[in-house]
Amino acid sequence: MSGEGIAVTVTQAELGEGVSWDDRRDELLHVDIPAGLVYRSRLTADGGLIPVRTYDVRGSVGAVVPIDGDDGWLLARDRGVAYLASDGAVVPIAELAPSGVKMNDAACDPQGRFWAGTISDDDGGAALYRFDPDGRSSRVLDGLTISNGIDWSPDGRVMYLADSGPGVVHAFDFDERGTIANERALITLPGSAGTPDGLTVDTNGDLWVAIWGGGRVHRYGPDGTLREELLVPAVETTSCAFAGPGLHWLYVTSATENWTVEQRRSMPGAGLVYRYETTATGRPAARFRPDPGWWAGVVADR
Repeated sequence: MSGEGIAVTVTQAELGEGVSWDDRRDELLHVDIPAGLVYRSRLTADGGLIPVRTYDVRGSVGAVVPIDGDDGWLLARDRGVAYLASDGAVVPIAELAPSGVKMNDAACDPQGRFWAGTISDDDGGAALYRFDPDGRSSRVLDGLTISNGIDWSPDGRVMYLADSGPGVVHAFDFDERGTIANERALITLPGSAGTPDGLTVDTNGDLWVAIWGGGRVHRYGPDGTLREELLVPAVETTSCAFAGPGLHWLYVTSATENWTVEQRRSMPGAGLVYRYETTATGRPAARFRPDPGWWAGVVADR
């Protein structure tokens, strides 16, 4: 079982998201999407956060992942993919989404490809893109409403994807070529219970899913059975990831999107990051693994 949530930040994010563990530096990463902010933090002995640096990437930012062999990060930014160097330089790499659509949640698969979903201005017409290590991109999946949390089973044979509009977490067969097949609804939430947002998969294959509008994180077995529920002191619960020594601490982001000043004052716990003690073991963020020849050209543009 997991303990109660402890707030580890004090500033209310508008749309805190994309939390992950960068094991290159032993740092927690997360973003504030509309503010265009990327946060790096170290952990204290008791799991608190020590800010290292905050980057303003001058655009919306849905997710951040580490890069293998590079000290920077790959971003799902605005309508495409960008490189964030450790000194703060931002290099746009590729535009993926059409006008009126922006990048949302994203993650790398076990082979080092970057998968990024979108959200449109009217919460419809979203898609899932794959950005390969050689810089080529593919639109892999259409018909989504809000493409959200994405992760893979420990053996890499199943990909999970949350589509927040209908409240569904899909499962797909996945192979080493980055092909998905056999789509099925693994988890479906009724509208009154909130909707699945960001998610992460632990070493046992359990899914931990942030429930937007529900103030909770649900833990599901690989068969979709609900095993545990963590209450979060913030109704707009957005993403979760394991971090720290042993990867037993679960960090959860939240939001105050479109809230008034009065609403934020009345609910001071909303928009913060929370830490939970768990008996589970998570995994660090999978890294983007760029082709060295192609990547040298990207880095040269900074």
